[in-house]
Amino acid sequence: MQIHQIRNATIIITYNSKRFLIDPWLMPKDYMAGFDAGINSHIRQPRVELPISIEKIVDVDSVILTHYHPDHWDEFAENAINKNIPFFVQSEIDKELIENLGFKDVRVIKESGIDYEGIKLYKTNCQHGKREIVKPICLQAKMPYDSMGIIFKSQNEKTLYVAGDTIWCEEVKVALDKFNPEIIIINACGATVLNGERIIMNLDDIKEISSYTKNSKIITSHLDTVSHLTVTRDDIKNLKLDNVLVPDDNEILNF
Repeated sequence: MQIHQIRNATIIITYNSKRFLIDPWLMPKDYMAGFDAGINSHIRQPRVELPISIEKIVDVDSVILTHYHPDHWDEFAENAINKNIPFFVQSEIDKELIENLGFKDVRVIKESGIDYEGIKLYKTNCQHGKREIVKPICLQAKMPYDSMGIIFKSQNEKTLYVAGDTIWCEEVKVALDKFNPEIIIINACGATVLNGERIIMNLDDIKEISSYTKNSKIITSHLDTVSHLTVTRDDIKNLKLDNVLVPDDNEILNF
């Protein structure tokens, strides 16, 4: 297994010899305005450039979009990715959205699992911020709330859990208890919405999952790129947690 941190939540996972592009956000630095999240809305994003060319990033076997949010998908990805590539999403709603962009082979990952090239992919549930607080905010902004995590299982690889855009919550505990993943990728910049509520993991969440899964390796992603972050790579490194890895953009981890 290989984890290639590209930028933000965009990563390339090589698993069972297949290359998966996760959440391709490929626009150039400063292309879009900051999110109206109460902090740093004046900062344009992405804050950093892609570390490698778009052509190299999209040279993969398949794509997974955890959710249809503007810091996980953009028109640069839409235009660069082969429209015939296997493309995995969380729901029939997202399937229709991606098919309307011209993609021909869009598949919904299910909680019961789907098969792909000797790999079993399972959907896991998330709380993209506390559901009772953040979901109404999303609906008011006409933005979908739901996101998914993904479990990768194969006879030839360690079990991998891509937790997705979520806080530490019961849904994450359920996934950890059910699948016992050896490798976990978490989105961890502590991004917030307008009322200051976190919508992905912050430092306290990182400490919780690190303690709960002492025997797993935890990789932190979705860092140092969006306008509304509250946690940086240096903040996480300063926690000095033995089972938490903090890769830089363009860093490759092998397991």
